[in-house]
Amino acid sequence: MNTYYVGLFAEWYARMFLRVHGYRILKSRYVTGRNTGRAEIDIIAQHKNTIVFIEVKYRPDLQTAWDAITPKQIMRLRNAANTYLAKKRWSGDARFDMIAVCGRKIYWTKNAF
Repeated sequence: MNTYYVGLFAEWYARMFLRVHGYRILKSRYVTGRNTGRAEIDIIAQHKNTIVFIEVKYRPDLQTAWDAITPKQIMRLRNAANTYLAKKRWSGDARFDMIAVCGRKIYWTKNAF
């Protein structure tokens, strides 16, 4: 299986995990346009009055998952999230989480960046 399909599996696994924890999935693989540097947010979910933007990484261990998120990527993700919130005219809370899928194990970091 190539990395594209592994990534799709990790995102599906993360969505199922979030649903079990009471999150409603609003969007998967949300892609923005030119003004945000073509960012893709893996999952956008809602829990109560909070929109959660989730970056999913499939890696052999948690450290390599963290190492895969660069400052440039964080900037693009923040711009993409701001675009989404502006479009939806969201007035509630928002945060960024990271879900690392390491084999069958999931590590969920809330307020990751």
